[in-house]
Amino acid sequence: MTSVSAQPNVPGRGIVASYTPRFWLIVVGIGVAAGLGAAALIELLRAVQHAAWSYHSGHFLEGAERASDLRRVLILLLGGVVAGVCALGLGRLGPGGDVTEGLWLRGGRMRLAPSIARAVDSIVIVGLGASLGREAGPQQFGAAVAGRLSEWAGLPVWQRRLLVASGAGAGVAAVYNVPLGGALFALEVLLGSISLPLVLPALATSLIATAVAWIALPSQPTYLVASYDTHASQIVWALLAGPLAALASIGYIRLIALAHARRPSGWMRLAAPIVVFTALGAVAIAYPQVLGNGKGVVQLALAGRLAVAVMAVLIILKPLATAACLASGAPGGLFTPTLTFGVVLGGVLGDGWLQIWPGTPLGSYAVIGGAAVLAAGMQAPLAAIVLLLELTHKVDGLMVPMLLAVVEATVIARIMRARSIYSARLPGGARDVHEASYGDVVGGPPRDAELTGGGS
Repeated sequence: MTSVSAQPNVPGRGIVASYTPRFWLIVVGIGVAAGLGAAALIELLRAVQHAAWSYHSGHFLEGAERASDLRRVLILLLGGVVAGVCALGLGRLGPGGDVTEGLWLRGGRMRLAPSIARAVDSIVIVGLGASLGREAGPQQFGAAVAGRLSEWAGLPVWQRRLLVASGAGAGVAAVYNVPLGGALFALEVLLGSISLPLVLPALATSLIATAVAWIALPSQPTYLVASYDTHASQIVWALLAGPLAALASIGYIRLIALAHARRPSGWMRLAAPIVVFTALGAVAIAYPQVLGNGKGVVQLALAGRLAVAVMAVLIILKPLATAACLASGAPGGLFTPTLTFGVVLGGVLGDGWLQIWPGTPLGSYAVIGGAAVLAAGMQAPLAAIVLLLELTHKVDGLMVPMLLAVVEATVIARIMRARSIYSARLPGGARDVHEASYGDVVGGPPRDAELTGGGS
């Protein structure tokens, strides 16, 4: 469980004081590198999307919807080939790329070349239509640079792990323009602890990365939505929808864990992505909204402009598509696909509620549902709320119903012993280490066995 501590003098009765000038120089270097890496990777994503889907303005979803049926299948087939070939080639480079595994199985060690190669691979296949998040590439890049610089400086393992998580959070911050959300992602989601000594490096790296990324990425909200005000109907609905969001999140987490466990090995690493991606292209003939990370779907749902019938279908198709892509061995993120699942669930449940108690915008229910599913799925209520606020800059008027749904969903998921979408992909023993080590991150240098996954 996430621990929040205000202890100012840990470990060694003075963590902040123990941070050397070299440590802070590394923090700055990580922030700059994560921002530049995120900007470069998103430019690559745009180039791939525009070339593959033959559009020069607008958004990915518009390009996918305008594409012919044959093009959708062929582009996804190409994505499967790229994913399969890269899986075989990158497998020979050894472990690297997955930030959660690097943090909790390898003591914060992230091999630079394999991680960057996987980051590029992830961006390319998302651009070709994989139902995975675009944040994985920048996240891996930031974490890999942090790991390399930390090892070069000879930092202790607990500092290396802190900086790797901060580098990953900085990548998320830069790509979505969410500096505070990126810092909370590093702390609450990846490390599971929030305390002043840990907050300062995470905030600094995310802030620097976001500002640096502005050289190429827009400094505007990711989603453009109207301002929503709170009404009694939304508060009542949030109380009723919170438990449903928790159950949906638990099912989604288990699906992701199952998919990760079924990743192929040997030559099936080449065949599986081709089969899965081609099938996804066939599904996209009828439902192009299932393609990509889901950004376009979230935009339409939050604005109340996505058909309820389409949202009802995507409640089933989007999680299945994301799990299938993961099960094929393709690399990619889970943040936006999870948010997509939450907003379409909230939209459908909200539409039913409006038949009983009309008078409020449909998009407001998508906002609340997205926050609740994201919080329960990541097991990070603070990060989920802040991310929604920074992604939209407009939904603070829904704070009360959002908090109600988020608290209910997270508590229920926790009572039912649900993992997060990130820790669920770790081996069973490592999941226990991840949870048992939360207090150690705050309270002092963790034991070596815990840092390497050798004990619980």
